[in-house]
Amino acid sequence: MIQVKMEKKAEDLSERLVDYGAEIVKLTAMLSKTFAGRQLAAQLLRSGTSAGANYEEACGAESRADFTHKLHIVFKEIKESLYWLRIVKKAEILKTSRLDEIIDETRQLTNIVAKSIITAKKKK
Repeated sequence: MIQVKMEKKAEDLSERLVDYGAEIVKLTAMLSKTFAGRQLAAQLLRSGTSAGANYEEACGAESRADFTHKLHIVFKEIKESLYWLRIVKKAEILKTSRLDEIIDETRQLTNIVAKSIITAKKKK
């Protein structure tokens, strides 16, 4: 029963990260075609989409230590995405209400992954 519950949570987070990556793709496509807009879009696209890919790798980890290490990478990528999103907002490069929603989702994902890292470390 506990294993099934953990697998469901992992599937939910995996799907949420896929949705997040798709939103990042849409957002970066809307960034202005200026030099700054292109540079920010490239950085955000890399970090925002790699979080989910790295999570998928974590789910296939060979050990608890490997899992924890890969979760740290997910955490770093999401934190980097938050940084780029905050730059886009402060620089007013993109004005859309969707930006605040994506920033909120980024913060929520950061908290979820951080809690997952803590839990994984406790199970050593």
